[in-house]
Amino acid sequence: MKLVRHAATVAVVVTGGALALAAPASASAPSSAPTAARSAAVAAPSEAPVAKYNGACGAGHKVIDSANMENLGTTFLTYNKTTGENCVVTVRTKPGAPVKMFARLSSKTGGTATDSGQFTTYAGPVYIEAPGECVTWEGGISTYSTKGTGHCG
Repeated sequence: MKLVRHAATVAVVVTGGALALAAPASASAPSSAPTAARSAAVAAPSEAPVAKYNGACGAGHKVIDSANMENLGTTFLTYNKTTGENCVVTVRTKPGAPVKMFARLSSKTGGTATDSGQFTTYAGPVYIEAPGECVTWEGGISTYSTKGTGHCG
């Protein structure tokens, strides 16, 4: 943040025992000074992934959606335009001792793919080919879950 200091002329008038102060309008803070409202408007979205996508779904897959589980990690949904393949992976924010984790992906025609177990870093990847279909995807770490999220496309 850039701090700006202004020199100002202040007039002091004493009349009948009362003190009055006056300053020129130019002594007020400039209108471009940051305010709480402006800072809030440019703050990063609260739903930014808390874990980084690790590329586990492979080449050609781009992240199209994500969901956080508190600060434990993030489940990512990816899509490969060339193959029509969807992929889900759940990534921990801080790898460590194995904990219960899962990644799940399903569609009407592709069925359900799940990877579940005790993992140190991530669960998945799981894949389903479902171009142009709606898929349901979810993930979990410990007792937290993304609660099943839909994506159509």
